[in-house]
Amino acid sequence: MTTFDKREEGFEKQFAHDEELKFKATARRNKMLGLWAAGKLGLSGAEAESYARSIVLAEFEQGGDSAVIAKIRKDLEAEGITQSEHQITRTMTELMATAVADIKAGR
Repeated sequence: MTTFDKREEGFEKQFAHDEELKFKATARRNKMLGLWAAGKLGLSGAEAESYARSIVLAEFEQGGDSAVIAKIRKDLEAEGITQSEHQITRTMTELMATAVADIKAGR
């Protein structure tokens, strides 16, 4: 194996690691975001956990952050709770930082 091949393999492994971290962090962030929204909806316990799972699934089933934000806004508005897209996005950003830190710390 040449030095170039070893270097390429190293980059591929780093890319795979980064993608795995991103996937795990996004799922964790969405769960925390779902629990945050569940609190605003007055849900607790098993109901809150179930709602958080629905937020995690929204990312995969409906496609990306915009689907997650739209679902949360719709659910909150249905209960008469006003949260702007900016507020949800800001919370999402804060929770992503927490999720990444948790994963890197092995939690």
